Amino acid sequence: MSDLSHVDESGAVRMVDVGAKPISRRRAVARALVRMAPATAQKLRELPKGDALTTAQLAGIMAAKRTSDLIPLCHPLPLSVANVELQVVDDGVEITAVVETTAQTGVEMEALTAASIAALTVYDMAKAIDKGMVIAEVALVEKTKTKA
Repeated sequence: MSDLSHVDESGAVRMVDVGAKPISRRRAVARALVRMAPATAQKLRELPKGDALTTAQLAGIMAAKRTSDLIPLCHPLPLSVANVELQVVDDGVEITAVVETTAQTGVEMEALTAASIAALTVYDMAKAIDKGMVIAEVALVEKTKTKA
């Protein structure tokens, strides 16, 4: 059990103590894909800027900032960057979330949360016209740490 960072030797859940870790510049990049019918992607592509994709972008940024409120054992972090980009492709929307901080723990959960919530928002915005959408390939694609 002790191999899991949020489980102690007795099997109880715990918040990881990061107090002794040095402060570092940390960056994480996560991606998600919302697969949909090409006609749905075309409708999203044709919307005026500021509609569905901007709504999803803002939802992802807000989610990154609130990750510790959503995932019980995450540390609240002062984010210096939370950027979410969405690109409509032939059969879906590709989402990339970049999150940075200078802290004692990483921001991979914030990046994954941002990408996931942006994907859910795209799904919500298009569900009326496409019942076959799938949120797929939510993944951490980069995690870095450098001296502050």
